Amino acid sequence: MGRSGVGKSVSLKLLLGFLEPDAGRIFVAGQDVTGWTEAQFEKIRRRVTMVFQSGALFDSLTVAENVAFPLVGRSDEGTPEEIDSKVKELLAMLEVTEFADRLPSDLSTGMKRAVAIARALAENPEAILYDEPTTMVDPLMAAHVSDLILKLKKTLKKTSIVVTHDTHLGKKLADRVIFLQDGRVAFFGAWQELEASQDPFLRNFLQQDELIPALDATA
Repeated sequence: MGRSGVGKSVSLKLLLGFLEPDAGRIFVAGQDVTGWTEAQFEKIRRRVTMVFQSGALFDSLTVAENVAFPLVGRSDEGTPEEIDSKVKELLAMLEVTEFADRLPSDLSTGMKRAVAIARALAENPEAILYDEPTTMVDPLMAAHVSDLILKLKKTLKKTSIVVTHDTHLGKKLADRVIFLQDGRVAFFGAWQELEASQDPFLRNFLQQDELIPALDATA
C-alpha cells in the first residue's frame, strides 16, 4: 500500500524481472534472482504470475482463448479436451462463463480483470501478484473483484501480493501489510497494527481514504 508514485507497481515488476534494480538484491522463494536472464525468469513466471492493471488480454482472442493461451502447445498440460475442461472450470470459478465467446473489447474493465485472473490461474502458480485490481472500476465492481480475490485466497490457498491504495480492499484481504512511503517501507505488520498506528502520515492516509466513499455518496 501507499500513495501514487511510491514504487508499489515497480516492486511487483522487479520481483518478476520486468525491471532491473538500481541497487540491492531481490530474492524470490529464498533464491537470489538479481541479474537473472530473461530465460531464467521464465521459470519464475510459471511459479508466480501477475494480473496487470490493464488486464493485458489479447484483443483478437475470445475470453476462453485468452484463458487457455498459457496452456496451448505445452505437452505437460494435457489433451485439448483436458485444457478445455480446465478453462471452463476457471471461467466458472471467476464467474465469467457467460462471456466465454466474447472478445475483450466487449467487456467492462472489471470483467477484464476477472478474465485476467482466470488466465493467471491457468498455469496453477504458487503465487499471484495483483496490480491495483480495483482501480478504475465502479464501487460495485470493485467489491465484486475483491470478493473474487478473497474467494481464491480461501479456496486455493495461494500466496497473493496485492498492490493497492484502497484501504477497504486492504482490510478485506490482508494478512500482512507493507506500507511504502518515499520508496521505503514505512510499516510492515498486520492490518490491526496499521489501524492502531500513531504515525501521523499513516493515520492521515487511512482517514483520507475513509472519506472518499462518503464524498462519493453525497455527490
